Amino acid sequence: MARVELVMPKMGESIMEATILTWRKKPGDRVELDEPVLDIATDKVDSEVPSPVAGVLVEILFQENDVVPINKTIAIIETESTGDQPAASPAVSQPAPVNGKQEAPVEVPYVPASEPAGGRQQLSAQSGGRFYSPLVRTIAREEKISQAELDRIPGSGQEGRVTKKDMLEYVAKRHAAPANGNGNQQATAPVAPQAVTTQRPAATSADGNVEIVEMDRMRKLIADHMVMSKHTSPHVTSFVEADVTNMVNWRNKVKDAFKKKYGENITFTPLFVEAVTRALRDYPMVNVSVDGTRILVKKDINIGMAAALPSGNLIVPVIRNADYLNLVGLTKQVNDLAARARQNQLKPEEIQGGTFTLTNVGTFGNVMGTPIINQPQVAIMATGAIRKKPAVLETEYGDVIAIRQMMFLSLSYDHRVVDGMLGGSFLRRVADYLEQFDADRDI
Repeated sequence: MARVELVMPKMGESIMEATILTWRKKPGDRVELDEPVLDIATDKVDSEVPSPVAGVLVEILFQENDVVPINKTIAIIETESTGDQPAASPAVSQPAPVNGKQEAPVEVPYVPASEPAGGRQQLSAQSGGRFYSPLVRTIAREEKISQAELDRIPGSGQEGRVTKKDMLEYVAKRHAAPANGNGNQQATAPVAPQAVTTQRPAATSADGNVEIVEMDRMRKLIADHMVMSKHTSPHVTSFVEADVTNMVNWRNKVKDAFKKKYGENITFTPLFVEAVTRALRDYPMVNVSVDGTRILVKKDINIGMAAALPSGNLIVPVIRNADYLNLVGLTKQVNDLAARARQNQLKPEEIQGGTFTLTNVGTFGNVMGTPIINQPQVAIMATGAIRKKPAVLETEYGDVIAIRQMMFLSLSYDHRVVDGMLGGSFLRRVADYLEQFDADRDI
């Protein structure tokens, strides 16, 4: 009788843990090879964990909402079914609340941490009945938070675990309220708006006229990422208006033949991506990221395309090496990534490694937008709605007014490394490529 361990898979280079969302199987259920056993979530993406073998799920070691380090055994699968029950696996130690219940939120005084003479302080993965993730311990080390101070920080995670959000809120409060000589917070110190608490808001307000909705996990991550981006990059936004009549007429003319020939619906998005990749080749200093005082110029052009999910949240799958794909390849990539994003079937690596992001606000009828940069990139472009408008055309017989298909393009960029001339020139180049679209182009 063979017992196979199902372990928490490694989901990406920087991901050290994942949260169990749902068990699709329960003990005693039959599982087939590569059949999904559970759903997990990381700070990047939700994903399925398939079974590595065919057999019977005999033991589950972690429950839903538990945060589990990568490579940790989460279940046992028997590859040969018999009438005998297998011996119980050793109990998995899990953090438990003190005295069997969650402690009330408390104000944590700032206690300066002295670093040991041997170098950086060592922080335990488990202390005081709680598990600390590698990310939490890294933040604590960088902020010189001692083990004793870390143990006193209230956690809002499952069973009182300290999360990244708890750490960032505590660090913000710590910097805002310096300690006095005896290590206690001064009575006159300002109170940071991000007060650390483990209490969840009530479902409705006292008078019943305001409904309070708790953010879901993805919305919290998006919120943290957007705030971080604004704190990191000084945003500047430039706008241009482009005449895309030739592109619109071409797409309307060939869309049926394109579908028949390639089995794909051609939208405007791959046409926008094509123009952006050409402009990035012309202006490679927009395809960069910042590391301290160093500029990292990316040789690969990986275009992130913002996609709205049915839940109302947002995800950005990445088209890798977009400059090496022709229009058919771009169309297939755009359609595939968009479809699997809506079905929550993206792999973690498919939303990582982007070097530039495109968001189509025109999908919602918006004519322009000022998007927030997707860190660590330095620029993001928004395409507005295409609308018929009267425009002045220069002809050999003089200026005339005609009905044209017009749209606004906007580029938000990091003014630390992208100045107005570079950002404006790049955006103008994208518009030029769209305006110069060949109306007689073959499919």
